[in-house]
Amino acid sequence: MAVDFTVGFGPAERLAKRPNEVRKRFWAAFKRVAAKLPFAEDLLAAYYCAFDRATPRHVQAALLGALAYFILPFDFAPDVLPLLGFTDDAAVLAAAIRALSSHIRPEHREAASEALARGAAAEADA
Repeated sequence: MAVDFTVGFGPAERLAKRPNEVRKRFWAAFKRVAAKLPFAEDLLAAYYCAFDRATPRHVQAALLGALAYFILPFDFAPDVLPLLGFTDDAAVLAAAIRALSSHIRPEHREAASEALARGAAAEADA
């Protein structure tokens, strides 16, 4: 059963159909706000799962939709609002992760942890 967490939100639906665009825009958005996100590791694990060739297509589609919602500059609660800006992004991501958690494998979580550690080390050196 395919699950689409972006139903009714046209921009995310269209963007989710272009995985290379999601990939490019994801890293730009993530780098810009990573320090503020309490769910950064889950977001990265979902990203790695979405782009894993072993992940079933319907899971990739659902995760790409959730990631597309995260990277869009406009959404239900604009990301520039303090405290509230990422609550809708976190809710969409949490729903996707909960529904698809059996597909987010330990290697996706390890890759996310390593990426965050590299990012933190790079920021500490800068």
